[in-house]
Amino acid sequence: MEEALLYEKLQENKVRCNLCNFHCVIPESKTGFCKVRFNKGGILYTLLNSYVSSVALDPIEKKPLFHFYPGSMALSLGTWGCNFRCRGCQNYNISRFIPNEDKIASSSQNITPEMAVKMALSYGARGIAWTYNEPTIWFEYTLATAKLAKAAHLYTVYVTNGSMTTEGLDVIGPYLDAFRVDIKAFSEESYKKITTIFDWKKILETTIYAKTRWNMHVEIVTNVIPTINDNLNEMRELANWMRNNIGKNTPWHITRFYPYLGLANLPPTPVETLERIRDIGVEEGLSFVYIGNVLGHPYEDTYCPKCKRRIIKRNGFEIIENHGLSGKCDFCGEELEIVE
Repeated sequence: MEEALLYEKLQENKVRCNLCNFHCVIPESKTGFCKVRFNKGGILYTLLNSYVSSVALDPIEKKPLFHFYPGSMALSLGTWGCNFRCRGCQNYNISRFIPNEDKIASSSQNITPEMAVKMALSYGARGIAWTYNEPTIWFEYTLATAKLAKAAHLYTVYVTNGSMTTEGLDVIGPYLDAFRVDIKAFSEESYKKITTIFDWKKILETTIYAKTRWNMHVEIVTNVIPTINDNLNEMRELANWMRNNIGKNTPWHITRFYPYLGLANLPPTPVETLERIRDIGVEEGLSFVYIGNVLGHPYEDTYCPKCKRRIIKRNGFEIIENHGLSGKCDFCGEELEIVE
């Protein structure tokens, strides 16, 4: 086991983890809520080390990131466990994994930070993304890998639920380029229908901090779940918050829910609901609102907010046309804030 970063020692051999906003107080011989940080003798350890559950070479659009090196490939890595318990989790087989050190080791590929960077370079990837489960929980590994990745001129991406503390962001901030964050709802009531949560507004604070303090590229995903977080007034409040706090050009991905796991009783999101929420985002002044998980929908493409011409045409994760390679619209010169 490797000693964890970002914790403090308390009385009676307890420790407080300061990595995510649960701030778990962990007695000796116990784990925190994520199940992968273990108190042994008053010292907090991570059980994860270099243990990888999932690895793939993915289009960056799959994260989804639409305004960050469009058309590039990212070496994508995931591990075990999560600090959320989302009722409809699509990756529950790795996020709900209840581990011990031996079980993790026998179920994993051991890919060290050095190996990960070499893999990314050998596969022609432009960067590395930590995804599939919450990357915060193997913070030590992602930090070590991100430092090496930046030295090798690779970009770095967190696909995250936004639970990290600002203290954690201050440590990894110099080495993290993109923060693709889920904002699952915009009220305590709706969030609690989806997952066990601390003060959900901490996610908003973390997202603002990633953008304003560390100048990370931010894109937001909201998976719209019927009867849970599809209230139109709530979605309007979220769009308004985005415009006022992280900028009108921040991409918002409105994605279609499909029934799964603890939410298998619900229907898929009606496409009409997604289209109405997209209209609300545009009404509130957002320049780029996408509809996801609806293959072939015209609003998976990028349109210039000024001249309204289609800039990027997509087919799933594939880019068919790109008229914004300079970061500006080729047709009218509008600044798009697309990172190239």
